[in-house]
Amino acid sequence: MGAALAAVGMFQSWSVALAILNMSLISAVMAMGLNLQWGYAGLFNAGVMAFTALGGLAAVVVSHPPVMEALTAGGRSLALSAVITIGIVATIIFLTSILKGRVRGFAIFVVVVAGYFLLRPVFSDAVTTIESVNPARTGFIGGLGLPITLSWLVGGIFAAAVAWLIGKVALGLRSDYLAIATLGISEIVIAIIKNEDWLARGVKNVTGLPRPVPYEINLQQEQWFVDLVSRFHAAQLESVGEGTRELLLRQLVIEGASAFVKIAYAGLFTVVLLIILALCVRALNSPWGRMMRAIRDNEEAAAAMGKNITKRHLQVFVLGSAIIGIAGAMMTTLDGQFTPGTYNPLRFTFLIWVMVIVGGSGNNLGAVLGGFLIWFIWVEAEPAGQWIVAQISANMDPNTPLYRHLQDIAAPFRLFVMGLVLLIVMRFSPRGILPEKVRHT
Repeated sequence: MGAALAAVGMFQSWSVALAILNMSLISAVMAMGLNLQWGYAGLFNAGVMAFTALGGLAAVVVSHPPVMEALTAGGRSLALSAVITIGIVATIIFLTSILKGRVRGFAIFVVVVAGYFLLRPVFSDAVTTIESVNPARTGFIGGLGLPITLSWLVGGIFAAAVAWLIGKVALGLRSDYLAIATLGISEIVIAIIKNEDWLARGVKNVTGLPRPVPYEINLQQEQWFVDLVSRFHAAQLESVGEGTRELLLRQLVIEGASAFVKIAYAGLFTVVLLIILALCVRALNSPWGRMMRAIRDNEEAAAAMGKNITKRHLQVFVLGSAIIGIAGAMMTTLDGQFTPGTYNPLRFTFLIWVMVIVGGSGNNLGAVLGGFLIWFIWVEAEPAGQWIVAQISANMDPNTPLYRHLQDIAAPFRLFVMGLVLLIVMRFSPRGILPEKVRHT
């Protein structure tokens, strides 16, 4: 993978190579989260997209400055809505503990209906008021204005909390029904994020999120950075005339600032990846990891040995989802914006599953390799397809139907390549490139 990225840098651009590296690091983290669920416990989670989006939402909630006008206008009604919601939940929990049978069900139904009619006008007033405050630029409550790196941890907490709720509902289902349930619930989560503009502007997006690394324009004005670029390109600068040296140095500083920022991101993401990888490897080799693999291989035998299957499934489901949430917050940090409209199953569910399958489920290094390899292929397949089509159609008449058809299939060529890679790996290495190592004692 290092050689492949170096080749992209030399033959395309180092900016593209570093961009692929950063997204590969994030993809590897996501793949490890899914591998924890599928590779360790055999849980088919088709809701990767929702946990990724929750991580992105955490980046907005933590790092965006609070919108004081919106909070002043509708904050009181929103706080009252939160108090009413907490009261409804507390009442339901209390009734659950003291009542039984049909009486409990009827009482809970009454509380839910009464709470809905009590909550609806207060919450609607808060939402309408907040969304009407400068909707072109804000129209939401904003965040806490804290460093965005804190959102990586908060993103994991958000995803873990929702995963716990999903797990309490769906983990008792059979694997195929679990996949359907997680996919459906993930669509519900995405729909809420897209439509609740007061929370994070919905599909209007939140842009300009703070960054944990310097801005390119600021780097270009720092004398130490200009001196660094000058020393790094000293031979190239000395080979040109005095008149063009200043222009060349300016161009090199601009390019160097972009590369420096991407390298800084790569350093942060690498630290997170290594920490999570070390924890996952330690967990896999621990008695807990051996127990999870035993449950995955034979639930009946594990249950006969006294293991609580549902509890352990919930545990690993929450942990894996938390890792995916961390990766989602990292990705929003890299983009500098939160765009719920881009959270689609093709990118955030299908691709991550392909990474785990191709890399090798049950093997943490396999998940990391799959994250790098599949994202690299996903990015490079489109320009490769355009080059292949250009070579095939070089001597064709542009007015022929075949020529137009070839031009149309150049862009979606990546889908064909992804399917081909998956088929080849499944044919010649069904357990992935780096399969799980089974130790017999």
